[in-house]
Amino acid sequence: MSLVVDHVSKSFGPVRALDGVSFSVEPGRIFGLLGANGAGKTSCMRIVLDILRADSGSVTWQGRANTDLARTWGYLPEERGLYLRMKVIDVLRFFAALYGVPEAQATAEVEDWLKRFRMPEYRDRRVEELSKGNQQKIQFIAAILHDPQVLIMDEPFSGLDPVNVQLLKEAFLEMRDRGKTLIFSTHQMDQVEELCEAITIIDRGRVVESGPLREVKRRMGRQVVRLAVDETDGAATTTAGGELPPSSDGLEWVEQIPGVTLTRRGEDYLEMHVATGTDPESILQAALARGERVTRFEIADPSLEEIFIERVGNREIEEERHLASGRQEREASVPAGKETQ
Repeated sequence: MSLVVDHVSKSFGPVRALDGVSFSVEPGRIFGLLGANGAGKTSCMRIVLDILRADSGSVTWQGRANTDLARTWGYLPEERGLYLRMKVIDVLRFFAALYGVPEAQATAEVEDWLKRFRMPEYRDRRVEELSKGNQQKIQFIAAILHDPQVLIMDEPFSGLDPVNVQLLKEAFLEMRDRGKTLIFSTHQMDQVEELCEAITIIDRGRVVESGPLREVKRRMGRQVVRLAVDETDGAATTTAGGELPPSSDGLEWVEQIPGVTLTRRGEDYLEMHVATGTDPESILQAALARGERVTRFEIADPSLEEIFIERVGNREIEEERHLASGRQEREASVPAGKETQ
């Protein structure tokens, strides 16, 4: 059985935060809940945790309603929820005690995690003396001391440098290997691609994409090809706006291949989208037939960042254009000299 969010809706006054959201998470998996700011991710997490009650719909874990499963969950909120003037060891033992963890057991667990997170010397310091990154690690430890079955995290990598990001990722993988279920939101798509086996993307309170990550990528209906050949230094340039400049690198022929769209000129390669029905190998064959010396040829699925932008970002761009157009029309309709003050 799994965590099942079934047609959950939630409104705050006139604002529809969630509108029939449904997805499921298999036990022992790492799952990404994605969306732009204000999409409804945090509201969804808090409903799963039974911090908020849905207006309609249900949440179950292994067939049981979430309203009677407090010890099942661990929660790492985006906002810090620590008592800043308490010592690290005391605040962590306090959170463990809230879940009935014996003090001796909690102390041993805390000591172990502080060593693993390379901060045993902070044991007796007050929380307010720690950096934001170290406070985030303390918050993570507080969320798992009662050994929850499901760990839900809102922007867990916030404030962490690359070394600490790696330490946290290692902790994620260990928990998954112990059969724990991890759900987290983040704007760092590379972390999702590295860790998550499945995702759900929410936009304006509605699910716009969901499923195993590989299937989500395949549903885009295209592949990505990266190609590099000798003597293509001209491929490294782009315009100030990030748009592709006119071809001047001797690879104009790439844009003539049916079903192939040139999308990026990297420092030493070209990147193309290949439509369904077009064999990516045709690009390589065309290059070799022209006598090009190919130094890189890579076939991949679209990145999660591309998928996110296509599913969420394009709508925001279109709405900005619509709003800008509306402003221009209103300004044009005001007679000269009659502007509002």
